[in-house]
Amino acid sequence: MAAAALGIGTHLRGHVFLFDGARRPAISAQAAARLLQATAVLEGLRIAVTTWLPPSVPLWLWPPALLLLAVLAVPFFVGLPLSEIGLRPWREWTTTEKSYFLQVLVLANVVFPLVLAGPIRNRLAQPGVAWSLGNVFVPYLFFGFYQEVVYRGMVQSALVRRWGAVAGILVANLLYTFGPLHLSTFRAPASTAIPMFAGIFAIGLLFGIIYRRSGNLWIVAVFHAIGNAYILWSVGSA
Repeated sequence: MAAAALGIGTHLRGHVFLFDGARRPAISAQAAARLLQATAVLEGLRIAVTTWLPPSVPLWLWPPALLLLAVLAVPFFVGLPLSEIGLRPWREWTTTEKSYFLQVLVLANVVFPLVLAGPIRNRLAQPGVAWSLGNVFVPYLFFGFYQEVVYRGMVQSALVRRWGAVAGILVANLLYTFGPLHLSTFRAPASTAIPMFAGIFAIGLLFGIIYRRSGNLWIVAVFHAIGNAYILWSVGSA
């Protein structure tokens, strides 16, 4: 009975942010400064790309390229191994991390299709479904992952190093919510913008806490990627 109870506890601990043996990044002050510098360059490049890139350049090209640049910036510009921002290999994950990740991965791929059933049916009924999957759904998987690498893996890690967990998570999430990533939301009517900002802040705060408690960037990056892809493919414009 005790062993069974322990097994159940292990598989439920992630849902209350209890990740056994969570690793905290070992980031120096110099590395933290470089993480913020890299973020500024990456976000400047992203804004330039989305503003000036010709429409003829397919969407599937630049989100993977941005993600690749972000991932390469950590070891080659900042000087940190990727494991220090939470991109650790599967073999190094704890049982709780693995169990939580797999549970939420399955739930996300059940809940999103149910919640977005109407928009998804409309999207599937439109011509060019295969095109939209390859040119909208898949690119936004990469873009969701990019956002977590930059705003949680880089910005939050740097600010937590400087100001501690509470202030670091909150400020990083404020930058994520109201910073350059969601500038277009400011142009929406207040009746739309306020709930959008509230939702963005809430989910960002959740991801920030999960990342801090687990030390695992894969978990939040994959979850963000899935939500990003489902919502923008089914509801957003192609």
